[in-house]
Amino acid sequence: MRKDDVVAAGEPNRASDARGRRSRREIVREVVLVVGLYVAYSATRLAASGSWDVAKAHARGIRDVEDWLHIAIEHPLNSAIAGHTWLEVVTSYWYQTMHFVVTPTVLVVLFFRRPLLYRPARTALMGATVLALFGYFFFPTAPPRLLSEYVDTVSESSRFGWWPSAAEQAASGAGSVTNQVAAMPSMHVGWAVWVSLVLAVLVRRRWAKVAVWLYAATTTTVVVLTGNHWVLDAVAGAVLVLACWWFAGHHYGLWAPRKQVDAELDSLVGSLATQRDATVAGDLAADALPAEGLALAAAGDAGSAGASASAPPPAEPDPETPRA
Repeated sequence: MRKDDVVAAGEPNRASDARGRRSRREIVREVVLVVGLYVAYSATRLAASGSWDVAKAHARGIRDVEDWLHIAIEHPLNSAIAGHTWLEVVTSYWYQTMHFVVTPTVLVVLFFRRPLLYRPARTALMGATVLALFGYFFFPTAPPRLLSEYVDTVSESSRFGWWPSAAEQAASGAGSVTNQVAAMPSMHVGWAVWVSLVLAVLVRRRWAKVAVWLYAATTTTVVVLTGNHWVLDAVAGAVLVLACWWFAGHHYGLWAPRKQVDAELDSLVGSLATQRDATVAGDLAADALPAEGLALAAAGDAGSAGASASAPPPAEPDPETPRA
């Protein structure tokens, strides 16, 4: 029996039956968990606003490291879109919108359609999001756009969107809108990498597994173009999510060794085959009992008929014998 026959053998549709059939209690629990965590994350992120001077010093330190690594590409990329209004608007909309739309959508689809992948994926996403708060608390970092030599394209395009400019945030209190110095790590990139990881697991074709990474690549390009993050911010966000994905996968058994998976599949196939054979044998035995009873009854009737035919007829009285 092949491993592909497991579905035909018995445990047919346990995973498929779970798809789309979630109890109200499960839905409420997950909504409270995810929304509660995001609210706590947002509140904590706002509270983690460090000193502006310290944040600028950290930013310049990151740029020095990038100069040493020859990856300091923020300034030329930022300058390339400055003054091109349509590019500023498109990249700003991507930055302000996509993580709010794509990430929750993928999470909801997983919850209803891929329950086996949902738990490790959700754990990885939440773990990375919580761990990012330590970076905001202990390493506040100013984004490039808030340093004098870069162009703040997000502020320049704010009249085309709903987001406030840096001046408006400063007038109302920066912490009342967003934390301006929460650049390291970049969770815009981290969440985009998470989405690409999930999609790479779900799609079948090799070209599709490569294509889904365009989302993470585009988001990384956007956050650098707009001056919202340093390259190392993006690297840190991606590494954080990849590490949490790896740990969550091991915890839930997604990355078990191939030999272990094959052994467990062989054991499952063997047990299902034995169970099926026993069931079939039991059904055949149950079907045979009525037939056997009918055969015995027929044999009994035939035996009775044969005995009756072979017995001599009763003797008639002799007419010549005188009667008393």
